Amino acid sequence: QARSTLETATRRARGTRRPAAMVCIRPATLDDLWAMQHCNLMCLPENYQMKYYLYHSLSWPQLLQVAESNGKIVGYVLAKLDEDSAEIHGHITSLAVLRTHRKLGIAAKLMTAAHGAMSGVFQAKYCSLHVRVSNQAAIHLYADTLGYAQNDVEAKYYADGEDAYDMRKTFERLAKEVEKVEGGVDGSLVEQLKQIAVSA
Repeated sequence: QARSTLETATRRARGTRRPAAMVCIRPATLDDLWAMQHCNLMCLPENYQMKYYLYHSLSWPQLLQVAESNGKIVGYVLAKLDEDSAEIHGHITSLAVLRTHRKLGIAAKLMTAAHGAMSGVFQAKYCSLHVRVSNQAAIHLYADTLGYAQNDVEAKYYADGEDAYDMRKTFERLAKEVEKVEGGVDGSLVEQLKQIAVSA
């Protein structure tokens, strides 16, 4: 026990940590839904009944992504297509990562996977989401890391009366830049850039 205490103190003094377990980002399956709901209940005040997860999974299975570590679901993104709009676009319903696995870039990887499915499978033009105006950590992730921009403010969007930022990320930004220079660039390079634009 004394040796273990000494090793712990040494690691702290050196500012080192135990190696983190590998995290796999993959499409969710029906078997993951209970674990996703549990993760939601552990992390967020906005909770959903199981039938809501099932509805997403059956309607847009490509848009549900999970983060798995050692056989355990440690994060998820629940997304859908907005069916009430004339323009095809995706919407993030919910994103959560367990506290034990935060600050590892998992949330950004989950979002990127969802973006890729939205644009690649459904040809969505952009993705929208709502975030509490007080949630600075999430706003930093969306705006600074993932390239979202504020579109509007929806007053009293949440059940407790807090306002929400309506934020959007456009998937065509790089594609438009490519079109400007298509005439003077090798065709294979243009195609590569277009692929990057789709997955951005």
